[in-house]
Amino acid sequence: MNLTVYLAGQIHDNWRDEVKQKAEKMNLPITFVNPMTNHSRSDDIGEEILGEQPNKIIKDDKASDFNNLRTEILLSKSDVVLAFFGDSYKQWNTAMDASTALALNKPLILVRDGSLHHALKELSNKATATVENFDQALQALSYVFEEE
Repeated sequence: MNLTVYLAGQIHDNWRDEVKQKAEKMNLPITFVNPMTNHSRSDDIGEEILGEQPNKIIKDDKASDFNNLRTEILLSKSDVVLAFFGDSYKQWNTAMDASTALALNKPLILVRDGSLHHALKELSNKATATVENFDQALQALSYVFEEE
């Protein structure tokens, strides 16, 4: 069995690489997918497809159409969603992806530092599991593959 895991969370640093490397070291049969992590491409995709837009608001709106298309397809094809809430950036997209996972009845692993407990308490309560770091999240996924 191989699981497809959608990695939801901010795209401004390499946390996904850390998760992928740790999963590989654990020999977990996991395929990872995620939102577009090239920030410029994510911001410009609407104009790349549709051409120049008349202002920044419409440019953002058109880019979000295609980013939402990508996210919806990849998230819906995933077996599990791992949503990481860091402390460095606004986390609106992460919250939206986590909520979408819940609406699609996808198992959701919420990764957040204990200091974010209060801010994420309702979302955490609805998640399948809440952990504080990537090691714990990968241990949870590893448990899925145990036979005894």
